Amino acid sequence: MSTDTNTGTGLLRQPAEALYAEELEALREHDDGRVPAGWSMSPRAVLTYITGGTAGKKTITPKYIGNNRLVEMAIATLVTDRALLLIGEPGTAKSWLSENLAAAICGDSGLVVQGTAGTTEEQVRYSWNYAMLLANGPTPEALVRSPIMRAMDSGQIARFEEISRCASEVQDALISILSEKTIVVPELVAETGAKKGFSMIATANTRDKGVNEMSAALKRRFNIVVLTSPADLETEVEIVKKRVAEIASAYDLQASLPADEAFRKVVTVFRELRSGMTLDRKEKVKSPGGVISTAEAISLLTNGMALAASFGSGELSDEDLAAGLQGAIVKDDTKDALVWKEYLDQIMKKRGSEWRGLYQACREING
Repeated sequence: MSTDTNTGTGLLRQPAEALYAEELEALREHDDGRVPAGWSMSPRAVLTYITGGTAGKKTITPKYIGNNRLVEMAIATLVTDRALLLIGEPGTAKSWLSENLAAAICGDSGLVVQGTAGTTEEQVRYSWNYAMLLANGPTPEALVRSPIMRAMDSGQIARFEEISRCASEVQDALISILSEKTIVVPELVAETGAKKGFSMIATANTRDKGVNEMSAALKRRFNIVVLTSPADLETEVEIVKKRVAEIASAYDLQASLPADEAFRKVVTVFRELRSGMTLDRKEKVKSPGGVISTAEAISLLTNGMALAASFGSGELSDEDLAAGLQGAIVKDDTKDALVWKEYLDQIMKKRGSEWRGLYQACREING
């Protein structure tokens, strides 16, 4: 017997507009600000949705914890006819912020082009249903509109994920779209002009290998907002705790949330390896070759809860944490294993009794 996986809780991951539907409805209901053309709520209501607050009696949970001024700049960009480019290292919530901005502004975060080395110009502009094209020639019915073209036609937000992974010629196809706000279809002697409300949010990674540098001409079409890693330990711990709790609830993990001490230990290790310095700035630390991001800390702790629920007592143990740390830090580079071993012996080992259990578990796995 099959079930409908497109309704309700059958979805493994709901889009932001469905996941936070009650919050969005409350914000629209209590919104007394000026709503720009094509938007579903005012810029101030969008800010409240992203950074948290209240709408009537409804509590609005923060979707992005960080510098609120960056969020204000992003929203202000989308009020104008400028496109928005979110750039930063992996794990700085670029895609998450992009999705939630689109959900709040137009109620649809699904008009997405996923940038890869194989992305073609047709996926950015339009393509054809070739069976209909051969049967009837170029007709409007045979035209397959890209998510960007559909967003232009409906006056909504289009999203372009990992734009720097696309080949240069694909990136360049965006220049005329963002400049002229039209897509010409010569075969139909027609063009699609963008309705009010249309804009684009693109994301780009500053660390990963295998990316293509964006041209200066394309960059000029965007307002650029740089998202950085959390500024301090407490902020990063708060972000990780919030997301782990949400993911554990969504996946119905039958394990207790880790103690605050576990969150602090994981985030401390990640921050020190990422920055190359202990938190007290007294000792230098070698950094691994890979990116040690906040998103990986969230994944590590979530997986630890799954381990504890499936094969343990339901309480996250030092052994569960150690297994996750080993996989997150030591990937496929022999150098990473040496960096991790040195960190264990030179930093973690000296931290006293509260770190002893985690140190011993890590050393046992690391050999």
